[in-house]
Amino acid sequence: MAVDEKTQTELEAAAFRRLVTHLQGRTDVQNIDLMNLAGFCRNCLSNWLKDAADERGAALSKDESREAVYGMPYEAWKALHQSEATPEKQEAFKVAFERTNGGH
Repeated sequence: MAVDEKTQTELEAAAFRRLVTHLQGRTDVQNIDLMNLAGFCRNCLSNWLKDAADERGAALSKDESREAVYGMPYEAWKALHQSEATPEKQEAFKVAFERTNGGH
């Protein structure tokens, strides 16, 4: 990348925010589908955000990181948008989860 480090960080942050906004708008896409196809889901993303905060000594709870990614408390999102996964999706998840070393 032919930009300075500060600009690169700003661009990466903008891309992260756009990804989060996109995922917040796609409530029809279940986490299990994301995990099965891409090897990560909203929970992974919120865990990565929390890990980054922890590495920098920033105060961010697991609930706060999830709310930042989901756009609402996690339990509210689940109640509004999460559907029961089929046995086939659950089996595919086991494979995807093992392949990504438990991305969560």
